[in-house]
Amino acid sequence: MTWEPEIEELKRRVELARQMGGAENVERQHKAGRLTVRERVERLLDSASFHETGALAGVGTYTDGTLTAIRPANFVMGTGHINGRRVVVGGDDFTVRGGANDASIGGKQGYAEKMARELRLPLVRLVDGTGGGGSVKTYEMTGRTYVPGNPTWDVIATALSEIPVVAAALGPVAGLGAARVACSHFSVMVRGLSQVFVAGPPVVQRAFGTPIDKESLGGSQIQVEAGAVDNVVDSEDEAFAQIRRVLGYLPRNVWEMPPRATPADDPRRREDGLLSIIPRNRRRPYDVRTLVSHVVDRDSFLEIGAKYGPSLVAGLARLDGYPVGVSWPTTRCTRAAPSPRTARRR
Repeated sequence: MTWEPEIEELKRRVELARQMGGAENVERQHKAGRLTVRERVERLLDSASFHETGALAGVGTYTDGTLTAIRPANFVMGTGHINGRRVVVGGDDFTVRGGANDASIGGKQGYAEKMARELRLPLVRLVDGTGGGGSVKTYEMTGRTYVPGNPTWDVIATALSEIPVVAAALGPVAGLGAARVACSHFSVMVRGLSQVFVAGPPVVQRAFGTPIDKESLGGSQIQVEAGAVDNVVDSEDEAFAQIRRVLGYLPRNVWEMPPRATPADDPRRREDGLLSIIPRNRRRPYDVRTLVSHVVDRDSFLEIGAKYGPSLVAGLARLDGYPVGVSWPTTRCTRAAPSPRTARRR
């Protein structure tokens, strides 16, 4: 006698859960130009490093006592590695009820946050949907809602003082999903693909009687200029690349030092441009980004929040391989051309 039948049954159930919201919903996600949550996790992490937790949380369908289908909780979580360093990652599954509160999503989201704190590991949030803020359908089914209370928000807030927290908005993100994006050390969204707002266009139209589309309500141009989101990129793969790069500058937690990269630049490198880049005439501007690139390790500067507060250039870089923060006022520096909206205000 062995446990082989039970092991094979567990494997079968996991495969059922991996179907997510079904082939039709997965296809709809792809037609919208977005990856599924499992594809995102696979592209973000080092190859074959993801160890999932809670794959079978959800609602089962039985026929004659046999499990025939699973509607999984629309949140996938676990641990993995980014550039060889262990992290906790959790992402919304938009193919199941548009990422809204369903099945065990509330418990899984909270567990991911608690796991990251207890293991003292960086946390990556891949947000797509309302991210556990509840839904009308759930309220109709259960007759109650936990909003506005959130049993895990104290963990989310405390984590910011203990571990690196990064978030990516990868679709139309509303409600508590938007809060989870903003409540992070670094956030990124995809131009034209993701939007961030407190409530979606139907709610706004009902409240104010004004039709509005998702991009006009919470598109990337609005959110990066408002400072709600730090950076914007053109594809999901670019978002994952920025997440990996940001975490490379940071320690795993506040009890450790950040990792030093093998210096790829001579610390004694002399840039002749530094002799003339700052003009003697204080009324003349200069290019602060070029100046920073001359001071730090070559190609190591990653600017954060370029569209927000343009009077200051800020980001992460390295000096002789050591991570450093960069902050430089642009009072006398050249800046990117203002957006049409900013130009109109001026």
